[in-house]
Amino acid sequence: MPSFAHPMPTREPRPSPRQSVNRTPTAAIVVTLLLAAAAARGEPDPIEGKWYGLSGFPQDRVEIGFEFKRNNQGELKAYLFQPVINFYGLELPGPVEKEDGKYLIKSYGSSFMLKDGQLEGLYMPLGEPTSLHRVDHLPAEVPVPDLPSGPGPSWRTKLGGAIFAPAAVRDGVAYVGTTSGVFNAISIRDGSFVWAVPVGRPVHGEATVTDDAVYFTCDNGFLFKLGRADGHEVWKYDLGGERVPRVLMHPTVFEWDYRSPRPVLADGIVYVGSADGSFHAVKADTGERVWRDETGSRIRADAVIHGSTVIFGNFAGRVVALDRATGREAWKRETGAFVNASPALAGDRLIVANRGGLIVALNPDTGATLWKNLMWASAAESTAVFRDGYVYIGASDLRRITCYDPRDGRVAWRTDIYGIAWARPVVTDKVVYAAAGGFEPYQMRHVGGLCALDRTTGRILWRWAAPRGPDDYETGFAAGATLSGDRLLAGSMNGVLYAFPVE
Repeated sequence: MPSFAHPMPTREPRPSPRQSVNRTPTAAIVVTLLLAAAAARGEPDPIEGKWYGLSGFPQDRVEIGFEFKRNNQGELKAYLFQPVINFYGLELPGPVEKEDGKYLIKSYGSSFMLKDGQLEGLYMPLGEPTSLHRVDHLPAEVPVPDLPSGPGPSWRTKLGGAIFAPAAVRDGVAYVGTTSGVFNAISIRDGSFVWAVPVGRPVHGEATVTDDAVYFTCDNGFLFKLGRADGHEVWKYDLGGERVPRVLMHPTVFEWDYRSPRPVLADGIVYVGSADGSFHAVKADTGERVWRDETGSRIRADAVIHGSTVIFGNFAGRVVALDRATGREAWKRETGAFVNASPALAGDRLIVANRGGLIVALNPDTGATLWKNLMWASAAESTAVFRDGYVYIGASDLRRITCYDPRDGRVAWRTDIYGIAWARPVVTDKVVYAAAGGFEPYQMRHVGGLCALDRTTGRILWRWAAPRGPDDYETGFAAGATLSGDRLLAGSMNGVLYAFPVE
């Protein structure tokens, strides 16, 4: 199976104790030593200095710059300036090497060559064409602008634990679980509790709600069915994933694992993945197993139904399509990094995003690649939303909501919302509502909040800043908002469910 290259910097593998290590200097090491010696004699390399220009394929061109200078050891180093990913002088790992007239930034999969005073090359693993010219100054980060603050919440209800999934709504009631191990039913009218039941462990996934039942997964390894009227347990089904640990948000450890899948209900069968890598089809009325498939790696994203198949991603970087009736594999595709967002259908395209920053459109019938693009070194963990011929999706360190044409991956617009945009956007006829998380300390500025964007242009109409205490590490929203009539519901990482009035 073909595999997409991972766009993030990688570490050089260490030789195995059984391997013999070649101690003869390679040509690259020799060149590096010669360049260092030249620097010691006061001879600058021709690319030293500041460069700025454009990078990308025609459907997505962005500004990019580098400063090349020597460190105290005489190594030629590259410092990245790329406003779209909020890098303003990021030191890239390893030295810049020179081979056959090319300057190589191996940690970033990039190479450049001087041509007629310009620096031309290929950037990152997909080989984005890049052209740079010398400049006197490189960009610096600008403050968050003073924007209209929007309507503000009409009510707020404290639920006692962090909220990591959108609320499911039906008939004026919002259904949402938290890390406190409680599942809640909240009146959308005023935020009062309709009922709340303990389920024993954290709930990280969105619920599916029918006329009489609520289905959701829990970190104790069970799929629950509760009665919608009062929260009584109808049945629970053992998914087998209770022994799989999570790593939640931390300032220096980034193996963050904060989601669980939403059960998908179709034709009387509930389809859902598990943290132990298994995928299940369960009878909705009785909780009996129809079939179980082993995929080999944890499943944290929702599945999507496409005809006779059910399609999902896993932490092995695979997108898998199974026959709904039998559980047999129809096709699978390697993406190269964790798939932590649900695949989304956009007409005859299946849009898949992964933690390596890949956005790819697949044929949902065969898994064949139709186009692919990168989020410029940012993880892409937002589920895409398709409406009126366009796809809307967020990204992590990119901080942006991007509007794509799903036919070819062309970017129609991209807007900075100033925080981590993990959440699935809400898209209406005129507005895109986008929730963002904030973290401090972090390698770049992220501030939590909720934004309303003009759907045609991406212009921010208003931005409500999430409250932040002096000792808070995380603020704002990891979960997407939910629109219910004239209320926009958003659950925060500090355990508050908010309702915002909207037109």
